[in-house]
Amino acid sequence: MNRINYIFIDFENVQPPDIDLIQKNSFIVKIFVGANQTKIPIKIATAIQKLGDKAEYILLDSSGHNALDFHISYYIGSLVEIDPKGYFHIISKDSGFDPLIAHLKKKKISISRCVCIKEIPLLRPIPDSFEKQIDAVIARLRASKPRTQATLINTINSLFRKEISEANVEMIFKHLCKLGIVKIEGTKISYSLPE
Repeated sequence: MNRINYIFIDFENVQPPDIDLIQKNSFIVKIFVGANQTKIPIKIATAIQKLGDKAEYILLDSSGHNALDFHISYYIGSLVEIDPKGYFHIISKDSGFDPLIAHLKKKKISISRCVCIKEIPLLRPIPDSFEKQIDAVIARLRASKPRTQATLINTINSLFRKEISEANVEMIFKHLCKLGIVKIEGTKISYSLPE
């Protein structure tokens, strides 16, 4: 069974011009609109309308400091209870979500925050050259460093959505070792990431 991807848009903070990217994929979208927001650009409204019952506006009744953020947090918590295997994406420039995201990741909940929809991992294009794939893996390792070879291999597979061959994944791993970026120490691995 495929995991459901949920997108929570902080519309007070970001009015994503790239909502049409969602059309090609299966997402459930919740757009959080502040109490004082009275207009939605027609291009965004049209793109949201095309999503049909996969999209929902959540209108706040009142405003206040971080009111919208608390609403998003509530809806994420509710959906995590229903679908703990789902993947949750917050679209916001607000780094105030990051402590919540770190906490949920420790609980093994798949969640991320992006500034725009095109940054969602599932929507990012897979790099077409080996060098770009290496760069993408290094960028991913800056965010988190798997501790074992098997976990790193799984991370690489996940990064490229299992759309590159096992042989290519193995070549990437060996190349990272050759460059000294990945160092094998018994059953563990360590990293020396370039600046």
